[in-house]
Amino acid sequence: MKTTILLSTSLLTSVAALALSAFAAATPLKVYILAGQSNMEGHAKIETFDYIGDDPATAPLLKQMRGADGQPTVCDHVWISYLTGGKGEFGEGFGKLTAGYGSRQNPAQAGGNIGPEFTFGLTMDKSLKEPILIIKTAWGGKSLHTDFRPPSAGPYDPSELELKKWETNPTKKQEVITATGLYYRKMIEHVKMVTKDIKRVCPAYDEKQGYEIAGFVWFQGFNDLVAGDTYASKTGGKDRDYTNYGEWLADFIRDVRKDVGAPKMPFVIGVLGVGGLHASEGTNAFRKAMAAPSLLPEFQGNVTAVETAPFWSEELAAIDEKHGQLKNKRHGLEMQVKAGKMTQEAADAEGKELEAALITPAEAALWARGASNQGYHYLGCAKTFALIGKAFAEATLKMQAPTAGVVK
Repeated sequence: MKTTILLSTSLLTSVAALALSAFAAATPLKVYILAGQSNMEGHAKIETFDYIGDDPATAPLLKQMRGADGQPTVCDHVWISYLTGGKGEFGEGFGKLTAGYGSRQNPAQAGGNIGPEFTFGLTMDKSLKEPILIIKTAWGGKSLHTDFRPPSAGPYDPSELELKKWETNPTKKQEVITATGLYYRKMIEHVKMVTKDIKRVCPAYDEKQGYEIAGFVWFQGFNDLVAGDTYASKTGGKDRDYTNYGEWLADFIRDVRKDVGAPKMPFVIGVLGVGGLHASEGTNAFRKAMAAPSLLPEFQGNVTAVETAPFWSEELAAIDEKHGQLKNKRHGLEMQVKAGKMTQEAADAEGKELEAALITPAEAALWARGASNQGYHYLGCAKTFALIGKAFAEATLKMQAPTAGVVK
């Protein structure tokens, strides 16, 4: 009798598991769109993963990012299509999500880097336990004011400062006209191309159940932050006025929702966090403009601004500042060499002495362990990008509801 009870319990467990599996399979495929510039591409090398494990708070996240063999996790339930490419050339890489879908020299080949997509997908997989498709479009050095300019923002409207400069550079006007909205259109075209034949990228797709555009993440900003001419203050002062960025981003949200057919699609704004919590007044002003759309009444509950500054590595930034000091001092030595006041051999020797005095062996080791790029790329720190991707996913999940997208 005891054996019969055990068998019945086992059978019931199997039936329940099959029922849950069937329920998951009966839901529309959730499609998430990730777009932006170089930090959406992601410049954090896989070699900096170990740094994540140094912090007890993030060590569990590293375990999700690596398999039992120590290699980056390959997500069996998450697929990705990634459109990128430089110098006007576009290419796609696709397959199961794993590390390597960050910045790439060849769009079709893994580049050894991660962006937010990796832990975004891992977090979604852990929470939803169903097939997921990520469509990522990202290119370095692209602005919202021109490259990703949404249709509702209208033609590019140059500032008075820009108009004066165009008078001496007539070809610049045509270049801007040609570039305006190009990457917005490429983004939308790619989303439509992928969703027209999802099975090509995601073999688990069930056409009978359809798909749902379940969220969008926007991670961009640096090229607008430094666009002094575009955001020149109307008062003529040195301060920049970033108000237009917030207005154009609101247009972007409305246009994207219209173009992908998901009027209430959850939308995450990844607020530029370069410089961390102690950034300049100008950077903070730009961050405020980035987050502004999330405060509009029409976007309450379906647009969230995620601050990424808290994920900036202050300890790596302190070392990076020393690298900057060292670079400046070496530049001074090179100037003396060019002026004939010092030999190259003497300059090299003094440069090594300066480096030894400025950066300790412990700091050099820490830098090699945790950083792999420049400050405007969050120092190429995988820990930073891992936390950012996780935060983007959590914000999306919080907004997500059955009516968020439209089943296709």
